[in-house]
Amino acid sequence: MTLWRTPRWLATSVRNKLLAMALLPLLVVFPLLVLAIAVWSNITYDRLLITKVRSDLAVARGYFDQVLIEVGSGTRGVAGSQRLLSALQPPEKVHNKGQADVAALRERLSEARRELRLDFLLLYGTDGQPLGSAENDGPHAALPMALQRLVPEARQDSGPRSARLMRLDTMAIAQIAPQLLPRLHIPLVPTRNAAPDARTTEDRAMVVISLQPVHDASGQVVALLAGGLLLNQNLDFIDHINRIVYPEGSLPFDSEGTATLFLDDVRITTNVRLFQDQRAIGTRVSQTVRDRVLGGGQTWLDRAFVVNDWYVSAYDPLLDAAGQRIGMLYVGYLEAPFRLVRLAMIGVMGLIFLAVMAVSAWFSVRWARSIFKPVQQMNLTMQRVEDGENRARVGALPARDELGALAGHLDQLLDAIDEKTHALQRWGEELDGKVAERTRELEASNASLQLAQQQLVKSEKLAAIGQLTASIAHEINNPIAVMQGNLDLMRETLGGHSRPVQGELRLLDEQVERMRIIVTQLLQYARPTEYAGYVESLDLNRTVDDSLVLVAHLLAQTRIEVVRELQARQPVGFNRQELQQVIINLLINAIQAMPEGGTLRLVTADWCTEDSAMRGAELSVQDTGPGLAPGVQERLFRPFFTTKNDGNGLGLWISQGLLERYGGGITAENRSDCRGATFSVRLLTEPRAPDAARAGTHDGRPGAMA
Repeated sequence: MTLWRTPRWLATSVRNKLLAMALLPLLVVFPLLVLAIAVWSNITYDRLLITKVRSDLAVARGYFDQVLIEVGSGTRGVAGSQRLLSALQPPEKVHNKGQADVAALRERLSEARRELRLDFLLLYGTDGQPLGSAENDGPHAALPMALQRLVPEARQDSGPRSARLMRLDTMAIAQIAPQLLPRLHIPLVPTRNAAPDARTTEDRAMVVISLQPVHDASGQVVALLAGGLLLNQNLDFIDHINRIVYPEGSLPFDSEGTATLFLDDVRITTNVRLFQDQRAIGTRVSQTVRDRVLGGGQTWLDRAFVVNDWYVSAYDPLLDAAGQRIGMLYVGYLEAPFRLVRLAMIGVMGLIFLAVMAVSAWFSVRWARSIFKPVQQMNLTMQRVEDGENRARVGALPARDELGALAGHLDQLLDAIDEKTHALQRWGEELDGKVAERTRELEASNASLQLAQQQLVKSEKLAAIGQLTASIAHEINNPIAVMQGNLDLMRETLGGHSRPVQGELRLLDEQVERMRIIVTQLLQYARPTEYAGYVESLDLNRTVDDSLVLVAHLLAQTRIEVVRELQARQPVGFNRQELQQVIINLLINAIQAMPEGGTLRLVTADWCTEDSAMRGAELSVQDTGPGLAPGVQERLFRPFFTTKNDGNGLGLWISQGLLERYGGGITAENRSDCRGATFSVRLLTEPRAPDAARAGTHDGRPGAMA
């Protein structure tokens, strides 16, 4: 069993084989090499980006910890200052321990708060009651319960020198620094991929707070100093972190660095922009990041979708004094510029690959040309010979090897074949001349035979019609004469008493005359040159109405509904009796096609050619009978063809002959809704003269409509 089949394009071309041998290594090795370089560069590039953001997070974390230390050490320094102790225990009131100079104390605390850039600086007694504040209106409440757990540690001489990070509720902030309450109310912004949360606002606070003891001269703790920094919407704080981590010009390719502080998963301060001038405060981190950092306590170092774009991101959990994860510190920078650079590098490698491929292919084609060009030229010569260029030859080739010798032998073979071909062509031309001459003789003989046959058929038809017409004329003319004589006798006998039935007698006269005309029309098909009707300008609509009156007795015996849509305005040139004969014939056929009842629709309309050279009116007789069976339509207008047991097959044939005599025509087809048949009669306003019709012949085939 063959495991691999050579492709057709390779198996049928030496040129393709040579090119495949030369280019296959390039097509396989170079793409694999480019792919390996692209994968390696992609992995390495990602590692470099992660390493970069890890170092950025370390810088941000270091600054954040430094802030905790500075807040702690600064508060500790104020607590141990002599000025604070002097304001707390003035000399004149030293005997009344615990009494403080409120104005001096507030001045000292205000000065210290400004120097340390704190949001609040409060002094409490050892019992937690308020003693003084840097603000004029506080404190008015005792030390909040959330901070009282720091008191035992703060009363120790070896208390913590760095501040603590705490999460406080609104009530605690109201007790400590009510002036900071407006910064706590942060509306939550719906964020893509965030964890579900029913809250609409974030009212809690993230606070950097330091609680330090105040000692008197004897070393006794006489008060507690609480200093802190509110991180909610602290834009200066987060912008300072961002400037430290990402100073101007530190990121290449116009990337932008950002920093954010989260309280749980809510951005409480950030320089990430939601819009151009609006910071994304109140947006939330994705649930994936939240679960790993806040849920699992891990540091996130990866790509992340931040608000509205992808960033190379680092998230680090923030712990409070009890070791609980209460928020996150984030730094990151836009990934898009780096991604574009990566794609550009891959594009450059691709271009280099294509350039190398093009140069290699060019050299390969030139080296292989000396081999495949003679073969290609011989193949092209054979194709030209097959296409009819018998004088095509390979000609002299620069190559003097086996291929050059093969090309010479091929030209010699083609010369021999060309000589034999010319001889065969001469013999063939002579034979073709003899065959053509014999064919012309046979065609002339066949044409004469066909003409004679047509004339014979025509003569036989006319003879049959003549015999039938003579018989009909003999059998009908005598009764007609008797009827006419009796009618005349009745008028003479009755005299004035015939007036009540004068209309009926006149109708009988018309019908007797019509019978004479029908006999005359039959005779004109046997002797067409002896008969021609008188042409009148007729109203087609009126003629249709008159014809309906003549078949009213037949319609009365059926359940046929007659629908008339008579809209023709053009007069038609025809003999009145002959046109009535045609219409009545079509009406009778339609009535007989609907023995169980139905709808007989009569439609008239005007028509004209595009150049208006010919115009007239058209009548359509539509029934709802069974329609025309297959094979009937093409024989419908032949003489003696009928589908009824009691018919003679002359009605439609006669009607067609009458119409063609005046330049009209008749067609028959089944209706488009597959219910019944439609017979269409087309008439001319200025018909062809009957004399012209008499000069022609009629072979029984339906004529084309004008």
